[in-house]
Order: sequence, then structure tokens, then C-alpha cells
Amino acid sequence: MARKRIRIDLEDSEGAKYNFSLEGNVTRDKMLKIFELMDLMNIEAEEATQLDSIGSKIWNIIDKYHPIGKFTSSMILEKFEDEYEEPIKLSVVSTYLSRFTTRGRVAREKQGKEWAYQILKIAQRERNAS
Repeated sequence: MARKRIRIDLEDSEGAKYNFSLEGNVTRDKMLKIFELMDLMNIEAEEATQLDSIGSKIWNIIDKYHPIGKFTSSMILEKFEDEYEEPIKLSVVSTYLSRFTTRGRVAREKQGKEWAYQILKIAQRERNAS
């Protein structure tokens, strides 16, 4: 199995720079501890998101338009096409939402004929983990 490597570079509002590096057996708990540390230090991740992939564009739509509350793949498709002025298939959106669910970034539940999704916040993840 390949070793995982994650590097997080941040800069706070006063110009101080922070570098976090995790290598090896990177788990969700370890990542949550990094985010807790950032929260304790009152560091917010800057919007330095590179929108160079479909997944990052879909996540940007979710984060921008649905940070709280529930949404469906159809809602994301509509916002995606409005925001980026490019077509996307509903099956592609559904695939990425399924991946986000598997990775613990969103929760989903069946509502009628389609799935409803909601972003999982760090506090919710911690409660679910214990």
C-alpha cells in the first residue's frame, strides 16, 4: 500500500505562515486533530481552492450554495451549469456525491426517489466517531 502524504500550508490574517505535514498512516482522527488545532489557533483555511477538476468544482458549488441544509444532485447540476456555463451529466454529479459520502464529507439519506445530501461539519464527525 502506498504511503499517504498530506501537506497543508496556511497563512493567518497577520501574515504568519503555518505548515502542517502528515505522512504515513493518515486517518480521519489525525486530520480532525489538525483542524482542531487550527480552530484553537483561530486559523481559517483560505479560499485557495484550485477549480481545475470536476470534483473541486462540484465541491465549490456545495460549499458555496449549500453550506447548511440539504441538497440533491439535481440542485447541484443546475447550480454547476449556471456557475461554470458548461454542461454536466446528472450521473457525473451523482458519482461525485457518492464519493464525497464515502469519504465522510457529506451524509445522505433517501427522500422519495432521490438522495438528499448534507455537508458534515467537523463537530458532527466527532460525535459520529465516538
